[in-house]
Amino acid sequence: MQALLGYMRKAILDYELIEDGDHIAVGVSGGKDSVALLVGLSRLRRFIGIGYRLTAVTLDMQMDGSPTDFSSIERLCEELDVPYLIKRSEIGDIIFGVRKEKNPCSLCARMRRGSLHDLAKEHGCNKIALGHHYNDVTETFLMNLFNEGRVGCFSPKSYLSRKDLTLIRPMVYVPEKEIVSAVNRNHLPVVKSRCPADGHTERQWTKEFLNELEQSHPGVTSRIFGAIKRGHVSEF
Repeated sequence: MQALLGYMRKAILDYELIEDGDHIAVGVSGGKDSVALLVGLSRLRRFIGIGYRLTAVTLDMQMDGSPTDFSSIERLCEELDVPYLIKRSEIGDIIFGVRKEKNPCSLCARMRRGSLHDLAKEHGCNKIALGHHYNDVTETFLMNLFNEGRVGCFSPKSYLSRKDLTLIRPMVYVPEKEIVSAVNRNHLPVVKSRCPADGHTERQWTKEFLNELEQSHPGVTSRIFGAIKRGHVSEF
C-alpha cells in the first residue's frame, strides 16, 4: 500500500489534483482499481497536508434487472469513515435489453458519466475522482491511435464546464501490478462485474496486446508513457 500511496501523492502534487476544502466524489464500481483509489485517498488524508472530504459513490447498472450486492463496499466505507451513496439505474437493461447494443461500451460510458456527474452535484461535491491508472493511460493512447487515427488520451485533470465539476485521476502514475498487490495484501473487498461485455472489450484486447509486446520488447509500456509525458499529450 505504501508504494501505491507514493505514486498517488506524486500525481496529486504534480498536477494539483486536490486543494484545501475540496469535496471529492470517489467513483466506486467495486472493481480493484476503484477500491484501491478509495482506500488510497482515505489514507492520504492523514499526511498529505491538504484538507479534503470524500464521499464514495456507486452507480449500480443492475445488469440483469436486480440490484448488485455492494454490502462489502458499504462495510469498507464504514471502516474508513467515508459516506457512501448507491444509485440504482436502468442502464444495464437499456443497453443490453432494450437497445441490444452490439458495441455497448461507448454508450454505456456516456450514460454512466452523466449519472455519476449528477449524483456528485446533488451531494455538493466539486470534484470526481476516477480509478484510471498508469496502464490505462498507455492502453487508451493506443486505442485512440489504432481505432481513431489520433494522438490523445484522457487527462489527469479535466474541468467539466457544463456541470461545474473537476474530474481527477489520482492513480495515473500507479502501475496496475501495484494495485493488484495492494488489494491482495490488504484483503480489500472487490465486487465482480456483472457486465456481459466484461473481458471481451477493445480495452481487454489492447491490454493483452501490450502484455505480449512487453514480452518481446521489455519496458515498452514505460517508454510509451514517457513519450506521452514528454509530448504533453492531453495535458500530461
